[in-house]
Amino acid sequence: MVSEEFRRDVAVLMVPFPLQGHLNQLLHLSRLIAAEGVPVHYVGTTAHSRQARRRIHGWDPISIPNIIFHEFPFLCSHAPADPHAPILFPSHLQPLFDAAAAALRQPVAELIRCLCATSRRVVVIYDSLMGSVVQDFVKFPNAESYTFHSVSAYTIFFFLWEKLGKPFDVDPGLVENLPSLEGCFSPEFTKFIGNQHKYLCLNSGRIYNTSRVLENQFLQMLSEPQISGNKKQWALGPFNPLDTRSAADRRHRCLKWLDRQPPESVIFISFGTSTTLSENQIQELAAGLEISGGRFIWVLRSADGGATAGEEIKRVELPAGFEERVKERGIIARDWAPQLEILGHPATGGFMNHCGWNSCMESISMGVPIAAWPMHSDQPRNTALIAAVLKIGLVVQDWGRRGEVVDSAAVESAVRRLMVSGEGKEMRRRAAELSGAVREAMAEGGTTRLELDYFISHITR
Repeated sequence: MVSEEFRRDVAVLMVPFPLQGHLNQLLHLSRLIAAEGVPVHYVGTTAHSRQARRRIHGWDPISIPNIIFHEFPFLCSHAPADPHAPILFPSHLQPLFDAAAAALRQPVAELIRCLCATSRRVVVIYDSLMGSVVQDFVKFPNAESYTFHSVSAYTIFFFLWEKLGKPFDVDPGLVENLPSLEGCFSPEFTKFIGNQHKYLCLNSGRIYNTSRVLENQFLQMLSEPQISGNKKQWALGPFNPLDTRSAADRRHRCLKWLDRQPPESVIFISFGTSTTLSENQIQELAAGLEISGGRFIWVLRSADGGATAGEEIKRVELPAGFEERVKERGIIARDWAPQLEILGHPATGGFMNHCGWNSCMESISMGVPIAAWPMHSDQPRNTALIAAVLKIGLVVQDWGRRGEVVDSAAVESAVRRLMVSGEGKEMRRRAAELSGAVREAMAEGGTTRLELDYFISHITR
């Protein structure tokens, strides 16, 4: 057993990638590590660090004294997202990615130097897309690093397996359901990934926001020497809190509305922070929701810009009279909505989303099935995991038809299948079953809890 004083003599440096789904996951992981008595230093640009704190829910980062925030001033110009682009990847943010990777290296290296001078060991946990930023840790003998992959074990396994020339055989059925990477990334971002992944060889292991009760098969394949280089794979998820109820005086209006709805009757709709739907697609989605007759909460907002989430966002227009016609059974949220709490509410019975891994893990942990509508990046392959492997969701739009507008009839069909059909009921049962297994694994003595304990013991050895 490692003493509390010995743990405090170790410092963890958390270096997230400046996109909301990445910031959020590593801030949640900071909470789990800090709870074990290990101080965590969370690094980011001023705007993105504050964005992460403002948007987090289920706990208050400011209330935990051993999470220390280091904010570095940073300005970067950007263009607005283009909802009509042939690839929906947020290419408008590429200048941010490039500039942040260049600007943060020196201050992060200086912070590592300072921490190494005062700590017995410095443990750098960095997003796989920030490898160049942390590369200087190798100059300090008491520093080590662990790569965090912000996607599913399924997705990162097949990415690495293909990149390494398919070094061993896998179940043909898994490959048969594997979507193509075509259209997932812009050419510029593909190059960026390659430049950042050059530093993977420097790490002492990899961390995933997943659970072995969900993805043990893929975690085991990631542990194969041809993929892992005999380095440890740590499955420590879900990172997000499982008890999410906020104080009564701070509850969002969506939660108060959900209080008045029947159990499992509401579908929650949100496509994350990096995609802006076209006006035509918004019209069809609205029409499909109206025709379905179902209850819903729809988070309708544009993608985040490059500097901060607090910037002015163009108001997205809905069909004339739509909000008045559906006001008894639907709510439109144009501001930031507490996704985790909405998913944890008993009235929520489905989640239509882009299948970003952060949203997937939150949905799984709350036992809510998914209507998957992938837009870019890891989302098509996460969709295959959710629908074909875990069988807790359906596909709204097949990746092979990603260039088409999903019409109102397809939206209506997806909503009805998920919310009122026998098929949807079975998905809800399966999602609840997986949620229970995940929660049991996170509880004292559970497999994930033991793995987290082992990780803490390892980094504080």
